[in-house]
Amino acid sequence: MNEPLSPQPELAPLLSPRLAYMVIAAVGLLATLVLAISLSTPWLGEKLARAGHTSSRESLDIFIGQDHLRLPANVIRFDSQRATGVAERVDLYLTWPTLEGYSDATRHVFNDVDRPERLIFIQISQSTMSRDMSGRLEPIYRHILEESAQLGPAGLTKYDAKPSSSYAGEAFFAAARPGRPPFALRCLLPGSPATSTSADCQRDFHAGKDLSILYRFSAKLLPEWQAIDASLESFIRDRLVP
Repeated sequence: MNEPLSPQPELAPLLSPRLAYMVIAAVGLLATLVLAISLSTPWLGEKLARAGHTSSRESLDIFIGQDHLRLPANVIRFDSQRATGVAERVDLYLTWPTLEGYSDATRHVFNDVDRPERLIFIQISQSTMSRDMSGRLEPIYRHILEESAQLGPAGLTKYDAKPSSSYAGEAFFAAARPGRPPFALRCLLPGSPATSTSADCQRDFHAGKDLSILYRFSAKLLPEWQAIDASLESFIRDRLVP
């Protein structure tokens, strides 16, 4: 009895029905993904461009200790802090000198890492010390500063920290203010203007019932210290709710 002939390889189907169904399903899934990506591209591009910023000016009521602040969302630095309620602290960022938050018009300022002098960073928290930086100048900082003083910009006097102190490498700036405690500021000065950052200098002051306002800025702004301090005091005062 003759053996049945084996099918010729060239006559066999290239794809089995099961494999064909799998290919069709994969192509359909790929097409769905492409469509989803194309539809979401504008939204995704906008999210990436904002990089955690928001242009919303919604007013948020934030309670820190005994104080009540009302702040627009676009001046609050971190998304997790953009909510009404009780908080331990809130971090802000503002353009200088206009003291504006993030918006389409100011987007370039927030994204330009080569111009740190155009932003000021602020941290608001409940005060943990009875004295702010001005109040700490004489009883605390004076002991760790060199006796020799140097002339600083815009009426400031510069003192270098003693190499043996925990502040070694830092510089302190002070200036008399009639009827008020002396202005005090500490800086880690950059080697050159090109290496300046938005955190070269820092100062803190008390505000409200029990708030500590710590702000940081580029050493390039040292000549504007009076305008910066007065502007930030006013900014915080205007956003405190009685």
